[in-house]
Amino acid sequence: MKGSKSRSILPGFGLSLGFTIFYLSVIVLIPLAGVLIKTAGLTWEQFWDTVTNARVLASYRVSLLTALTAAIINLVFGLLIAWVLVRYRFPGKKLIDSLVDLPFALPTAVAGIALTAIYAPNGWMGQFLEPLGIKVAFSPIGITIALIFIGLPFVVRTVQPVLQDLDKDVEEAAVMLGAYRWRTFRRIIMPELLPPLLTGFALAFARGIGEYGSVVFISGNMPLKTEIAPLLIMTKLEQHDYQGATAIALVMLVASFIMLLIINYLQWRSNRRVAVG
Repeated sequence: MKGSKSRSILPGFGLSLGFTIFYLSVIVLIPLAGVLIKTAGLTWEQFWDTVTNARVLASYRVSLLTALTAAIINLVFGLLIAWVLVRYRFPGKKLIDSLVDLPFALPTAVAGIALTAIYAPNGWMGQFLEPLGIKVAFSPIGITIALIFIGLPFVVRTVQPVLQDLDKDVEEAAVMLGAYRWRTFRRIIMPELLPPLLTGFALAFARGIGEYGSVVFISGNMPLKTEIAPLLIMTKLEQHDYQGATAIALVMLVASFIMLLIINYLQWRSNRRVAVG
């Protein structure tokens, strides 16, 4: 009938949309707005002095560099692990596949204590690395290892389903046409894997920037050396400097948001290339 309003195939759209907006507002938007409102209580000079303090800048550097390094390492080895789990059959495959999710289930504080016990100067691995001049615990290397541990599942679990759904007939056709293995991987497989790889990288990087529990033990928390931004935020909260804490958090939030925008743009470009190709 003309003029009648078209009805949605799935009922309850209005209710579902309202609940979604309400849920996101309570869980995400309102807390973020609270950070902005609390920080707005500072004057520009106070805000600038807080976020450009030498100790704060050092914590930014440690958090960003270790999270970025860990995410890049996870990008490479996460792809390798996902490839092995999907393309090969071997004894203990299901056990290894389940171990990938261990960082999700293990409390981060427990992971931090375990890694510290292993890599401390008198630990299982640290006692062999220390004579070689390699200090892992209480150094940026230890922080990076902790972030690799908690970030690896993000890459593996985003790449694994895409690998499982890849059409092997296309790869076989490329081989039959004379393409070498590396060229087949680079021209056929990699364009399909690039979007999930970027997604896994973004998730691992974002998790690493805000990680606290697994890092606080192995870092040593030395100001200007191994102190991370989340720990500095906690320190200011304990000192009842709430505006200073939210100022530091706001800078981290903006940095993470910019990084996610860049990665989403790269994902959009890679998806567009795959669709055009």
